[in-house]
Amino acid sequence: MAKQKIMPCLWIEKDAKKAAKYYLSIFKTGTLKTYKAYKNMGGPSGDFDIAVINVVGMDLQILAAGPMFKFNEAVSLVITCKDQAEVDYYWKALTARGGSEGPCGWLKDKYGLSWQIVPTRYLQLESHKNKAKQEYAFKAMLKMKRIIIADLEEK
Repeated sequence: MAKQKIMPCLWIEKDAKKAAKYYLSIFKTGTLKTYKAYKNMGGPSGDFDIAVINVVGMDLQILAAGPMFKFNEAVSLVITCKDQAEVDYYWKALTARGGSEGPCGWLKDKYGLSWQIVPTRYLQLESHKNKAKQEYAFKAMLKMKRIIIADLEEK
């Protein structure tokens, strides 16, 4: 497998190891690749720690270096889901313990990181050759928080 060339860095306020454990509890096949705590290093944040995890084949670096930066909706991670059970699993797991629901399949986890939980069926309907199916799915999705696959298609 080719080495991942771009690795997202998730800046959180504190405890990279705790955040790594949180994400690994959600993405069950993930692994903690590295962890290092840096003490008395100087710089604007003083002590900090870094964890690198691999979830679903993607490395993510978690940098816990103080409150200088916060997540916002300008960047999100998208999870494509094969069925409603998978949509429901990620929705529940990521909104639990302090996360929050947003519109149209968006949510924030307890660290404030934005996620989009998108069923592959929605993506199929979004590019369907039948424009009426596209429009129906889009309008239905606009009315939802967690996307319900069965409600994306006309009855």
